[in-house]
Amino acid sequence: METASMRWVKEIKIDLDTCKGCKNCFNACFVDVIRWNAEAKKPVVAYSEDCVWCLACEAACPVQAIEVVPIIPAPLRVSF
Repeated sequence: METASMRWVKEIKIDLDTCKGCKNCFNACFVDVIRWNAEAKKPVVAYSEDCVWCLACEAACPVQAIEVVPIIPAPLRVSF
């Protein structure tokens, strides 16, 4: 099984102009994809290839500054 073929996410967009710097997305990301830039006081996407498309960051953002763009069609795991 190739790792690249199991990627769920094309890109993660963060509108830094809309972002309020609340850290909710950073705290919600349990796979460490979203990191925190302490100098800018804004989130950064560090490891988009590790995103599991849980959408916790989108749900946590009170101003909807994050959009997780999936790869469509998403790869499906086959079980027999």
